[in-house]
Amino acid sequence: MTNELTETKEKSVTFEANGEQVTLSPSTVKNFLVNGNENISMQETVMFINLCKYQHLNPFLNEAYIIKYGSKPAQLITSKEAFMKRAESNPQYNGFKAGCIVLRNNDVVYTNGAFILDTDKLLGGWAEVSRKDRDIPVRVELSMKEFSKNQSTWKTMPATMIRKTAIVNALRETFPDTLGGMYTEDDNLKTDNHTVAERHDVTPQKEQAQELVDQALKSDQPENEEPQFEEISGEEEQANEQGELLDHWGNPTDAK
Repeated sequence: MTNELTETKEKSVTFEANGEQVTLSPSTVKNFLVNGNENISMQETVMFINLCKYQHLNPFLNEAYIIKYGSKPAQLITSKEAFMKRAESNPQYNGFKAGCIVLRNNDVVYTNGAFILDTDKLLGGWAEVSRKDRDIPVRVELSMKEFSKNQSTWKTMPATMIRKTAIVNALRETFPDTLGGMYTEDDNLKTDNHTVAERHDVTPQKEQAQELVDQALKSDQPENEEPQFEEISGEEEQANEQGELLDHWGNPTDAK
């Protein structure tokens, strides 16, 4: 008697990232690329695979990863290094400057780099990204009040973290075609994968600087304001393929 073995072949997706061929399948993502303490759903798996495919990210080099804790929706994260690689590969990229915004002797000071004095009050971070085809660089200034999460790295390295977040936001605004829709772990992501915190960039004007001084000198506890969110719709082609992949792979809970 001949035993016939039925082999079910799992569909995988192959794409190019940084000149290398990357192949991802649902089992590869679930078994090797998820951080956290909970299993991800098939929909979250497909969304992550599509993020890597359409943005040409290599998750095996930590350019992208997925985080899942408890019953909260998974977060699809892109590393800062992936932002830098993508910007530096653009022929119009012309460098960046970045630093911190601090209150020093009742004056707002824009520092270079992440070095600040022990007596400084850290208010935020700034970054400027230049393009060869534009006369004016893109400048972003972020508030600590809006972005600090009071997590371990933000408590021990607040200046480094707010500067890094400012760089990522400035790069995304400078190159929206290649970096739009990509977010790092330090961006204020809402608890679902379809919305992100709305941020408004500012320019270093005297009125805004004075406003920062007034806020920092207030003795009262600042009121916590709820961040505003805006919906980010995906590309139609990506959404269609995501639906096709879900139809092909099906619901993992149905498989026995």
